[in-house]
Amino acid sequence: MTDTYFERRLPVLPVRLRTLLLIRWIAAAGQLATVLVVHFGLGYELPLTYCLSAITVLVISNLVMTAMRSGGARLGDGQALTLLVFDALQLSSLLYLTGGLDNPFAILILAPVLVSATILSRRATITLTALAVLSITVLAYFHFPLPWSPDRLVLPLPYVLGIWTALAVATVFISAYVWAVADEARHMSEALSETQAALARAQGLAALDGLAAAAAHELGTPLATIAVVSNELSREIPADSPLAEDVQLLLSQSERCRDILADIAAEPEERGGMPFEALPLSVFLQGVIDDTASGVADVRVEIDLDAGEDEPNVGQRPEILRGLGNLIQNAEQFARSRVVVSVGWDAQNVRIRIRDDGPGFSAGVLAVIGEPYISTRAERGDHMGLGIFIAQSLLERSGATLSFRNRGGGVVAISWPRSMLDLTADEPETGH
Repeated sequence: MTDTYFERRLPVLPVRLRTLLLIRWIAAAGQLATVLVVHFGLGYELPLTYCLSAITVLVISNLVMTAMRSGGARLGDGQALTLLVFDALQLSSLLYLTGGLDNPFAILILAPVLVSATILSRRATITLTALAVLSITVLAYFHFPLPWSPDRLVLPLPYVLGIWTALAVATVFISAYVWAVADEARHMSEALSETQAALARAQGLAALDGLAAAAAHELGTPLATIAVVSNELSREIPADSPLAEDVQLLLSQSERCRDILADIAAEPEERGGMPFEALPLSVFLQGVIDDTASGVADVRVEIDLDAGEDEPNVGQRPEILRGLGNLIQNAEQFARSRVVVSVGWDAQNVRIRIRDDGPGFSAGVLAVIGEPYISTRAERGDHMGLGIFIAQSLLERSGATLSFRNRGGGVVAISWPRSMLDLTADEPETGH
């Protein structure tokens, strides 16, 4: 099978109607001022009635849109495209009346295309680009003459074709460039948002410890009151009373609650450390594998431990849990039958290597891996690479460095300085 990767098609954000209306009002004012200055100021005879009619159509369409919808309304991709197509046709009609491509203002045919490239989808931008090229092609041959006097200026055909070529190339190239830059910005913005959301979800569990300690502190006072009242009742109620057993039960349960809350509110060093707060690296990884198993049939995940002395003890940091989990899941999804997580360490570094026996990464993917919205393998085109981006971002946040390569399948190598990962590591020496 041939390895390919696919760019994810992000939903285009709605465009505010007010933004397009403002651009169209500026266009109408500019067109009106130019026509009046050329006709009355410079004394060139324009088909004034037709020109003013074309401008009036633009003004009326703006007024209708303002009356029908609130300026804060948001337009979908198709609605915004309809308005920009109208603008391109209106501008083309005005150029037709004022010299076609002989008119220096023919460059303005780029305006609707650039607006689309900035805020609309690729399909909308291609549509407007094709319309702009078609318009300048028609205007190259069919248009009112330039209003020179006393003689009409007729430019030679090679010069007109040169103008057409320049406008066509500029329309295609600039629109493609602007769309690519804007789309990359949209991709990066959404990918960063996804990364922040993933980290926030992972950190939510860590925040529960602080919330529990705060709750224990707040509940301490009413619980102490219950304990005092229970003690008083136990002294006042005779031992042979039917209520004596209930009072003793209330007293014992209040004592139990007080012990539980005291343990929750205690500092880790006071309560001997929270269960599983720090785990040996091999145990930590086995937990990650168990928690993030993707359920892919016939794929087993193994740990290859390079056993040595002084195994690092790793804290359950959310970014490491989520980052390693994403990489292991990705390897499972593309493996044929086996994923091996190799672990090694020495006095300076901790190393983890995740290797699968799948098709590996294509050369094109390796060149851009870690960027958002690329498929990491060929035959699973539904995976768009955001998991790799999130994993790399989270693990680099923890101090890791990552590399990707092929060796009988895809290989992801991760390395940390031991001092940044091992909770029991000695403080680094300051000398050299």
